[in-house]
Amino acid sequence: VPLRPLSSDRRAPLRAPSTATMSLEWLTDWSWSLDGLRDFIATGIQSFRDCDATALVAVACLLVLFVWYCYHVGREQPRAYASVNALMQSAEANGVQNGFVYCHSPECVRCSHHDGLNQKLYHNLQEYAKRYSWSGMGRIHKGIREQGRYLNSRPSIQKPEVFFLPDLPTTPYFSRDAQKHDVEVLERNFQTILCEFETLYKAFSNCSLPQGWKMNSTPSGEWFTFYLVNQGMCVPRNCRRCPRTYRLLGSLRTCIGNNVFGNACISVLSPGTVIAEHYGPTNIRIRCHLGLKTPSNCELVVGGEPQCWAEGRCLLFDDSFLHTAFHEGAPEEGPRVVFMVDLWHPNVAAAERQALDFIFAPGR
Repeated sequence: VPLRPLSSDRRAPLRAPSTATMSLEWLTDWSWSLDGLRDFIATGIQSFRDCDATALVAVACLLVLFVWYCYHVGREQPRAYASVNALMQSAEANGVQNGFVYCHSPECVRCSHHDGLNQKLYHNLQEYAKRYSWSGMGRIHKGIREQGRYLNSRPSIQKPEVFFLPDLPTTPYFSRDAQKHDVEVLERNFQTILCEFETLYKAFSNCSLPQGWKMNSTPSGEWFTFYLVNQGMCVPRNCRRCPRTYRLLGSLRTCIGNNVFGNACISVLSPGTVIAEHYGPTNIRIRCHLGLKTPSNCELVVGGEPQCWAEGRCLLFDDSFLHTAFHEGAPEEGPRVVFMVDLWHPNVAAAERQALDFIFAPGR
């Protein structure tokens, strides 16, 4: 299309385009200058005035739909945790007692040990492979096939009670770089989690065990937990009382939220409390403790190695090792408080995580 030379007088008003379209000739006449910008705005206002009522109604409807869409997307929970959100209503239906999801099934791998467990796990693995693939399942297959031998032959320092995945690096503690992204997210949100805990903890002044808290058995002292996710199941009432902390779980890349080995809770140790030595259920996870309140004379001992918590800092460890914790501080120092969340072991591959979520899904 031949271009017409630009007008010598740039201040001359531009010809108003049609309300339906803007001619190519008008576009080529327009020059990038302040005067051109002014005339462009004036032309747009004039075009808007020339629009009929039908066009204005259509534009208004589109604008309302766009605002509604933005509001709807903003209210949604993070996609990474959507499958856990879907369990909230079923958790309500199955019964939540004092904020803790109690297991009512004798088949639960966490709550009962029976001779048919390995056969059941193998059946679940076969079902997964039929739906998806056997690719990348060699280590899980090996683990299930020889599970009894693995659990019985493990040294006493590391004996997961339910499932052992072979060929994973074993160490009582992990460096912060093992799950660097999630550690940084938790530490950046330290104040958010602490504020929601302090709001919850005020209820202890009114009663010995407020709703939503669980008291755990200890040789001495008191150990309380407030679960947001317990064995892969959300505790809806508790999640609603800590909405920002719960939403934060969705931004973690390696949080275990879809199988029975995944938990997230606030853990409180009163002064004088000792937790008995015990093993975790599996070695496929690492447990992360974000220190919220860390008085003196508090320690975590994993595999015989002691470590201390620090406020606003994460401590990563493998709870399939024999471990204990204690608070020997003075009563006036107050409780030791951590936010605990289970993360995937860094050496468990993505395909293995998907299969383990299927095999150990809550209620399977």
